[in-house]
Amino acid sequence: MHTLICGSVAYDTIMVFHDRFKQHILPDQIHILNVSFLVPDMRREFGGCAGNIAYSLAMLGGKPLAMATVGSEDFAAYEKRFDALGLSRAHVKEVPGSFTAQAFITTDLDDNQITAFHPGAMSHSHLNHISDAKDVALGIVAPDGRDGMLQHAREFHEAGIPFIFDPGQGLPMFDGADLNRFIDMATYVTVNDYEARLVQERTGETAEALAKKVKAFIITRGGDGSTVFADGKRIDIPSAKAQALVDPTGCGDAYRAGLLYGIVNGMDWALTGRLASLIGAIKIAQRGAQNHSFTRSDIEAQFKQAFGTRPW
Repeated sequence: MHTLICGSVAYDTIMVFHDRFKQHILPDQIHILNVSFLVPDMRREFGGCAGNIAYSLAMLGGKPLAMATVGSEDFAAYEKRFDALGLSRAHVKEVPGSFTAQAFITTDLDDNQITAFHPGAMSHSHLNHISDAKDVALGIVAPDGRDGMLQHAREFHEAGIPFIFDPGQGLPMFDGADLNRFIDMATYVTVNDYEARLVQERTGETAEALAKKVKAFIITRGGDGSTVFADGKRIDIPSAKAQALVDPTGCGDAYRAGLLYGIVNGMDWALTGRLASLIGAIKIAQRGAQNHSFTRSDIEAQFKQAFGTRPW
């Protein structure tokens, strides 16, 4: 059985400005802002929530199916990557005449960032339907086009397929009524601590109250670990120590790959949370969202080192 991952497939272009923005942006002149930054360092990374989650879940030994919309104008490089990784493209739909979603990120020496995001084909995610995928045991609705997220949640619910609702950076698109509808349909919800506050404010519910509507409500807290509200209990998950703190991009997606693996394999929440934490820690030691690597043997050894037990 497969895990269906509904979300974005995107390119991230990261550029480094070898100075500080504040030296070139004059506060009293921002009404006529016209600046140009020389960026000697540039790299292009493969990203997007569906791509990132599928990448880590496949390395864990899961069976991910990415469901996303991409642009016919520029998908070729990512298409080759899917094939090289052995990831299915059966539900990755090309939208004619459009570009794949992409972020253009310029970072200065103080780690300030200026980002421009082009959704491109992601806005057409509603062209994919959950019923198109077969033999699905579990799903996730990750950040994607607004219409697609709403549609996929509804279709998962109608098909009786358990799924995680993961609003992520798509959260600003939804009001309290939208979020309540998502949560009523979802089996699990996962957010980071900032997103958790927004969800609680917009729904008017506490995390404990929201957790009663689903099987588990998971909040990640970066280096402070994560918390799972499930079965009327609060389970605090410690963070796994990373070998290096290099780049947090994609850590949330790596964590979610661990969650999906644990759920589909019937692990308890303490074990699932620790596995997810470890995958996130492995990712943060590498630049980019899909440049980390591990084997199941690596996971066993690092899990025992971090938590004193075996993961399976």
